[in-house]
Amino acid sequence: MKNDTTFKELKQSGYTDKTINQEIQANLIAKIKAKEPVFEGLWGYEDSVVPQLKKAILAGHHINLLGLRGQAKTRIARSMVNLLDEYMPIVKGSEINDSPFQPISKFARDLIAELGDETPISWVHRSNRFFEKLATPDVNVADLIGDIDPIKAATLKLPYSDERVLHYGMIPRANRCIFVLNELPDLQARIQVSLFNILQEGDIQIRGFQLRMPLDIQFVFTANPEDYTNRGSIVTPLKDRIGSQIFTHYPKTIALARQITEQEAAISKEDKEQITIPDLARNLLEEVAFAARDSEFVDAKSGVSARLTISAMENLIAAAKLRLIETDAKNTTVRLLDFMSVIPSITGKIELVYEGEQEGADYVAKILIDQAVMTQFESLFPRIPKLEKEEIKTPYTDLIKWFNKNHLQLNYTDTDEEFYSKLNKIAPLTVLVEENASELSKEDKNFCKELVLWALTISKKLDKSENSSDYTFDSADIRQFFRN
Repeated sequence: MKNDTTFKELKQSGYTDKTINQEIQANLIAKIKAKEPVFEGLWGYEDSVVPQLKKAILAGHHINLLGLRGQAKTRIARSMVNLLDEYMPIVKGSEINDSPFQPISKFARDLIAELGDETPISWVHRSNRFFEKLATPDVNVADLIGDIDPIKAATLKLPYSDERVLHYGMIPRANRCIFVLNELPDLQARIQVSLFNILQEGDIQIRGFQLRMPLDIQFVFTANPEDYTNRGSIVTPLKDRIGSQIFTHYPKTIALARQITEQEAAISKEDKEQITIPDLARNLLEEVAFAARDSEFVDAKSGVSARLTISAMENLIAAAKLRLIETDAKNTTVRLLDFMSVIPSITGKIELVYEGEQEGADYVAKILIDQAVMTQFESLFPRIPKLEKEEIKTPYTDLIKWFNKNHLQLNYTDTDEEFYSKLNKIAPLTVLVEENASELSKEDKNFCKELVLWALTISKKLDKSENSSDYTFDSADIRQFFRN
């Protein structure tokens, strides 16, 4: 941390005063020339959002990030802090980060007029130059801009006409900083109007005061497209004052979605060492989110947040960890059965349309898992024929015949040895996996065996019953016989 100094020493050091736009632009240019990543941790935005962000910064624009839930809008805004200088000098004691070269508050102007080169200077780290406010309907002008403080007036024995009785809101206190206003459409229209002059002319108006305060702020707004017609809207003159509007999006491939989940999911080092997650299980988890975004039961306008798979991954690990605790085993592998544990992560992250509400959230979640299973299954194995003729053998005929004489019970609490020994006893299943997925790892092959059984039950070739502790797979014909 830099020590306090004086204005004279600051000038002698050769420090050059810059606006926040000049500061961010200079650091952006330096990173680009040095081939350094500008926005770290933003997967899938390299060819879309990031280039637009760079151009908006170079243009010196305020930015509106427009996108559905869970598209890293706030992460983008926070990552801009890394484009600020490490330290910024301010007039010591200033509430609004006054630059000693261009003071704008009465406090700073009076202090510099009194002390001149001996004015004390403090240094602010860039981590303290990020201000964030969620635009809830109860936010008022006093919160953002400021108000008259009667207690201050009484304490200092000042009339209300004196500028020193003002209490600055969050925006003036964010002078020479990045200010993020999340969910902008939720801000009442009359409050949005109070931002007009700040964005365009730099004026702020508090009660009866007409202050000329050229605030130097980099504004970043976030909004959901649906908000324009749902909860509220961004008033047209305010949109007109925001230089660049950038659309965010969900990851377009499973590989990118996996990178995001692995980066964000809170998994301890101990859990990573004890719990193996097959590649197919990771892919299947992302397929669930892709299925949800295309589902007729899910409101597409609301979006399906990336937080769904992050939360689901944490629940998946928790299910495996619980098995370790209950069986006193040292290691385990995530199974397809464990995916039933991610249902609470799905139901809390999706908005259902009317048809989905009629079916029920749990039912829709299971449908999404089944759709994801079929998508992954069909990428590895031949399609399961809808109709079978006795004289025509399919890749699944021997396996289905095995279940005509046998059944399989898989328990959540089986150790890995018990669980996979049951699957390995089904010879036609092992042959099928070896014929179609021989290049996969041992863990993925084991996962494939579950995948095949699950796909056959979805296709009505096998029957599956479940309870709180196990799944039982039987011949569909036998089950139908007993039902009749």
